[in-house]
Amino acid sequence: MKIVVTVPTYNEIENIEALVTDILSRDDRIEVLVADDNSPDGTWEAVEKMSASNPRVHLLHRTTDRGRGRAGAAAFVWALDHGADYAFEMDADFSHHPRYLPAMIVALENGADVVLGSRHVPGGKDIGRSLWRQWLTRASNRYVQVVLGLPVADCNSGFRGWSRRALQLVRVHDTFSPGPAIVHELLYKARTRDLTMAEIPIEFVDRELGTSTLSFQTLIRSYVTILRLRFMGLAGTLFKRPAERPS
Repeated sequence: MKIVVTVPTYNEIENIEALVTDILSRDDRIEVLVADDNSPDGTWEAVEKMSASNPRVHLLHRTTDRGRGRAGAAAFVWALDHGADYAFEMDADFSHHPRYLPAMIVALENGADVVLGSRHVPGGKDIGRSLWRQWLTRASNRYVQVVLGLPVADCNSGFRGWSRRALQLVRVHDTFSPGPAIVHELLYKARTRDLTMAEIPIEFVDRELGTSTLSFQTLIRSYVTILRLRFMGLAGTLFKRPAERPS
């Protein structure tokens, strides 16, 4: 059994070493892949040093075709190419805490194709953010649920695990969302493939160190992408794009 936990990063030098160390402590089968978009703050150099002394740490240093969605897809493709049975993705700022990984692994071992770390199931919480941001998150989540018909409570969760079979069925190498909407693209494709989805309650905690790269313009582009996904699903073109492998 090989488990790869992928972490897309940009300027996460304040968090990355502690996060990687914590992830590795959760299960001896876990390896960590940091997909870094050439961070100027030295994130990728720090990971490179860790990988030199620990064979369970890997770096995907990306200098072209950058973006959150591109990095996430490329990391999943790397995981498949390197024999992962399960592949996870999580943020680097500890808003997705590694302590939830064991329960998420168990969900996959028990037959789920996809597992999400969820704020919106019993036991889940959204901590440290303003009421306005929490309301915006829930409104956005409801929008995605209605437009894409997703059968999960937390459609916006970027903390997720996939079986090897699931990533192959959704053709992760053929994603097109350059930003955060990759979360919705892959879930929508999973729904169209009738994959089984499970949710594990988590406490989502706002970052304490570093700065978020998410902007209002990025959110608007993501909402437009969601509409595009729905149109492609109705038109039967969701899986008819040229198969280009992310780099």
